[in-house]
Amino acid sequence: MGKIGGNRNFGFGKKMEWAGKNALADRYGDGHYATRAAHAERWRQFVTYAKAGGIKDARDISQELIRAYGGELAEKVRSGDMAVAYAQNLLSSVNVVLEALRGDQQMRISPAALVGQRMNVRSTAPAGMERSQVSQAAKALQNKGDERVAAVAELARDLGLRFREASLLDVRSALIEAKALGKVNITEGTKGGRGREVDRWIPISKQALHSLEKGVDIQGRERNLIPPEMRFNQWQDHANAAWRSVSHDHNLAGFHNLRAAYACDRYQQLTGHAAPVINHHRMAEKAVDQAARQVISYELGHSRIEVVSAYVGSAK
Repeated sequence: MGKIGGNRNFGFGKKMEWAGKNALADRYGDGHYATRAAHAERWRQFVTYAKAGGIKDARDISQELIRAYGGELAEKVRSGDMAVAYAQNLLSSVNVVLEALRGDQQMRISPAALVGQRMNVRSTAPAGMERSQVSQAAKALQNKGDERVAAVAELARDLGLRFREASLLDVRSALIEAKALGKVNITEGTKGGRGREVDRWIPISKQALHSLEKGVDIQGRERNLIPPEMRFNQWQDHANAAWRSVSHDHNLAGFHNLRAAYACDRYQQLTGHAAPVINHHRMAEKAVDQAARQVISYELGHSRIEVVSAYVGSAK
């Protein structure tokens, strides 16, 4: 479509997301449909991040903002919740769209410099180890009318679930299962869609049971915690923005850090020692450490024990 006039978003439209699509169409023409669609989707995710920080015009995007976005992606890479290749693709699309909008490369950044190579070993304790901080953040969300986001956060912390898994969990059925068996089987929203083929039983603590009970009231008659009027992408954008609005006030980070906090708790329960990332070295005997990592890998839904180092620290 190309420029439509005006100054906002360099003349490509009033809304950043739409302006980005127009700029891509101007750059690629009628062809390269798949490439344009991929860039547009990744640009949408950056726009959501920018808008949460008060930026609504592409002319106001700075390299500092892009670096902050890259820092958030890098943390997800470090925790094992995002592949480094995907994080680099997200940043590359920001480069492409901004170049198309601006007509220059002044905002260009190096994706590899921001997200780097995947770090397989966590070196800092995850935010959310203090469960009371999560409770306070959840209460703040409830006061804002975001009870469903609060429920997802508490389930991520107490069951070690990914955001998607917690969102798609039928809490009502999970509570019945938890009361009958003392554990729940995670089958929805699992990475790679393996949930229906591979059992993944997670033990239920008193705190987890309490979170499930609260989640049932919030879910109501719906199938899961996603608001019925939202598609998953809309829900994810809303939940991330809502969580960011309260997390920093309570010394918390992203949802993925809550999952890492769960893993550290489980490590201590299984070995009798704090996780290496807490102690700055491994205190459990090697065999005990390895056995605990095997259990945690299973409960987190990973197929490789090595990934657990991204949650609890080094096995050395």
